[in-house]
Formats: sequence, structure tokens, C-alpha cells
Amino acid sequence: MALERLDKLLAAQGMESRREVKEKIRRGLVLVNGAAARSPDLKIDPDRDQVTVEGTPVLLKKNLYLMLNKPQGVVSATEDPHQPTVVDLVPQELRRKGLFPAGRLDKDTEGFVLITDDGAFAHRILAPKNHVPKTYLARLDRAIDPSVAVEFQKGVRLTGEDQCSPAQLTILEPGDNPLVEVVIHEGMYHQIKRMFQRFGYQVVALKRIRMGGLFLDESLPLGACRELTPAELVQITQGEDKPSP
Repeated sequence: MALERLDKLLAAQGMESRREVKEKIRRGLVLVNGAAARSPDLKIDPDRDQVTVEGTPVLLKKNLYLMLNKPQGVVSATEDPHQPTVVDLVPQELRRKGLFPAGRLDKDTEGFVLITDDGAFAHRILAPKNHVPKTYLARLDRAIDPSVAVEFQKGVRLTGEDQCSPAQLTILEPGDNPLVEVVIHEGMYHQIKRMFQRFGYQVVALKRIRMGGLFLDESLPLGACRELTPAELVQITQGEDKPSP
């Protein structure tokens, strides 16, 4: 990448104004590769040089894409006065202004949440017309009739006349509390729970395990997040397909 001015790059991260950045550089609070920056117009390589501001590493990237393994009890929002949010779980070294969850999980649902500051990318993977699938594991309250899978494939009409696109239902563990996999192509309010309720079942546990073609990193502990690689971003968009008629 071409060399860019240090003050411009830092201000672009949304943490400080350009004037505030210049003041911190003047006070010796900005280090480049371990040495105090000499001036605001210092040219650096964002892909190679390591920058810290008051001891905190700064990722000098245009956009940030994070995979979070969301635990229960956390809301999918940027801020909330009463409850912890998914953005609150982002570690300090990955924080920047403008981060938001691309899509929502219910407060009591676990699993893969994409956090980014790239609105165009979020729209691409969330827009119903693009049919990017989202895959969930659900534990149900009682044995399930296999015929429900046929009904899911047809597209379930929910209470309130919401019509779901065709979805795929696979029974992974039969029994009194079966484990099933569900693949949907949109994200209506409480959609999976409402789909099962339509046939008299209650979802007792729900976890998103995949967005598009990218699976949740199972080595990522609940509540932890990490940056996605360029290849993983491609995997998400490779999941774009159209549901079966």
C-alpha cells in the first residue's frame, strides 16, 4: 500500500479529530514501530508499520470485520443503557467508532455475529435479495415430526402473515429433545422460534453456526472475537445463493 500521513490515517479511524491527533503526536503519545512519531505528516505504511496511541495498538485499516461468538444475555446493538451489547465485548485493541453488528441475534441466542464498520458489506450479506444463508442449531422441547421439514421447505407463513422463504430443516439428533439444523435466507424477528411455534414446538436453545459459507470458529470462546481474514470474508459472500423453489 502507498505511504500515507500518520495524522490522516489516525483521524480516519474515527477515534480522534485530526487536531487531537496532532496534539497527541506533539506530546509524544503516538509511537510508530516503538519510537515516538516525529511529526503529524510522517509517512507510514498502514500494512507494515505498528502504531500505538497512549500504549494502545491501532489497526490502520479502512474497514474492520470481526467474528464474535456471542453468549446469551448480550444484546445485538451498538449501545444499551441497561444491558451489555455485542460491541461492548470487542477488546480495546480492536475498538473503533462506527462498529455495529451486521444482523441481530436474540438476547438468549448464542453464536456467530459479524461486527463491522462497513455498511455496504453488511447490506450485501443481509439483503434478502442476495439470499445469503444463515445456519443455526436448535434444541427443541419435544420429539419432532419429520414432516415439519417438508413444511419448512415450502416456506412457513408466520403469525402476523409474515411469509418466510423456503428453509432447510435437518434432524441431527432425534429423541425427546431433538437437535436440528435450520438454514434460512432472511432474518425476521424471532424467525426460527416463530417457525417452530407455528407447528407447536418450542426452541429451548439456539445457536448460529454459519453465515454464508463461513462457519463459526469453534476454538473461539463464548464472548470472544477476532478479526476475519480476507479469505474468510470471501467465504461469507460465497454463500450467496437462491433458495430452492
